[in-house]
Amino acid sequence: MNSIKSISEFHRLLSLPEPRHPLVSVVNLSESIFLQDDVWKGFVNRFYCVALKREAKGKIKYGQQHYDYDKGVLSFTAPNQVQYLDLQTVECGSGYLLIFHPDFLLTHALATTIHNYGFFSYAVNEALHLSAEEEEDLISILHKIDKECTHIDKHTQEIILSQIELLLSYSQRFYERQFITRKNLNHQLLVRFEQLLDNYFDSNEPTEKGLLTVQQIAEQMNLSPNYLSDLLRIHTGQNTQQHIHEKLIAKAKERLSTTSLSISEIAYALGFEHAQSFSTLFKKKTSISPIEFRQTFN
Repeated sequence: MNSIKSISEFHRLLSLPEPRHPLVSVVNLSESIFLQDDVWKGFVNRFYCVALKREAKGKIKYGQQHYDYDKGVLSFTAPNQVQYLDLQTVECGSGYLLIFHPDFLLTHALATTIHNYGFFSYAVNEALHLSAEEEEDLISILHKIDKECTHIDKHTQEIILSQIELLLSYSQRFYERQFITRKNLNHQLLVRFEQLLDNYFDSNEPTEKGLLTVQQIAEQMNLSPNYLSDLLRIHTGQNTQQHIHEKLIAKAKERLSTTSLSISEIAYALGFEHAQSFSTLFKKKTSISPIEFRQTFN
């Protein structure tokens, strides 16, 4: 697997001059031309990338799935994510790429807090769509970062990182707005999510595959785990794992109250390898043990 380790190397691959700063750059897409290089057939970037694009076209493989690069206006990729680019279909269009190396965050609080921005784990087809006004807000921040790259002194890092934090905060706001404004689509996703939970726990899959994971159900919905959890949290106040546990406890209560199955049999049927793990989770969620719950019906 090819590795694009530096901002300078990335500039070269886009036919751009050397970056003004070695660890952060704002790339103008309209000035970029992808070099015909085998690196695009499979590579990982060693830096963060925020893409604000218009009229971009092409196919990109991010992780295990192919996406249209023109999906959405704003998209995010984290370091060390496997990507593939089809140069036969790629057209840069216009817009900007903000790229910054993790080393640029060192000694700054953002080095830790950047992991709280779940959209760096979103897939490309879950890109953010912006209004014209929102787009202009972000472009103005990118221009400030680009201008600051010409002033490399003791203040540069703090000023640029404060602007990156502002951009990420705006992006968080815009994603939450998108979750709310796309109500019809999101309602369909929530209904499908509930159906998938019911279908899993009402089938023999738990005994064959074990406990349902966030990754499994996200894949079935063609969403990234972080996107699904953020979507659920905005609309229901609970993340995906909490919903899985809630459904699991509901199914457990149903079987404890309506069947004569043993605690071990119920645990196994729900996907637990050990009955004790089931009992521990049940008591954590209900404050009583499975046996005590069953006794209330006797």
